Amino acid sequence: MKAVRLHAPVGIDGLMYEDAPDPAPFFNDVLVKVHACGITPTELDWTPFSDRAGHKRDYIIPAQEFSGVVTALGFGTSGVAIGDEVYGLINADRDGAAAEYIAIEARDVAPKPKTIDHVHAAAIPQAGLTSWQALFDHGHLTGGQTVLILGAGGALGNMAIQLARSIGARIIGAGRSNVKSQVLDAGADTFVDLGQSRWEEGVGQVDLVYDAVGGEVLDRSVATVKPGGTLVTAMMPPQVRRPDIRIVHFIREPNRAQLIELARMVDAGRLRPQVGSVYPLADAKTAFAAKSNHGVTGKVILTP
Repeated sequence: MKAVRLHAPVGIDGLMYEDAPDPAPFFNDVLVKVHACGITPTELDWTPFSDRAGHKRDYIIPAQEFSGVVTALGFGTSGVAIGDEVYGLINADRDGAAAEYIAIEARDVAPKPKTIDHVHAAAIPQAGLTSWQALFDHGHLTGGQTVLILGAGGALGNMAIQLARSIGARIIGAGRSNVKSQVLDAGADTFVDLGQSRWEEGVGQVDLVYDAVGGEVLDRSVATVKPGGTLVTAMMPPQVRRPDIRIVHFIREPNRAQLIELARMVDAGRLRPQVGSVYPLADAKTAFAAKSNHGVTGKVILTP
């Protein structure tokens, strides 16, 4: 098969579109013909060059989220059938989906939303699972509470706005001025321009901060959390600490049940994935560069 591979941790310049061995499904795996996969520009820095047993990998295949069709089952696999349209998120210690085929644990895939194509389905797992787990599993957000979403103009922020809106939370979207209209269109109640000095003073007190930016923006947001509130970040933990709030730093995990619920929301018209650009798999290097340079709003998708 054709795949995009990185043979050393050297970043985008090391990406190669080349022939690769066809993957084989192991116990409880499914083999999926990839129709589309989503990329995250920073994944080339944090995807490990070792498997979960600690053995060195000669290369990595990026793209941890995908949508496609099941073509084979591993021994003992149940609950999935050949021909099923599925989407999912693979663990970083396995080969990713920037390839014509991917072998993945059956528990990490779910039926693809019926009302959208594979390109849009591939834009859901990373942003959807990260935002779901941040808002609900770790942030315990409920209707009527106020959430400040840092990085509201990105794929994570866009998904978080929609999820928070679905439960009746009040949403403050924060980002650079050029994303104001899309943040408000996504469902935020108000917008905060992170380019303004002392922007945090105009936020007021919130029940939850969900951070997808990190750095100084995250540190300044600590002051906006009301006593007893929570700050959840998918980036590095803030340098500023407060004893009267809860701070959670987490790494999102594959979750079939949550993927099923996200698909249900899409099919019910309550959730819309955000696709920025679509590139052929062979142009993966160009796609990663475009997203890394902040030239694309929304998810960048590769199609074999």
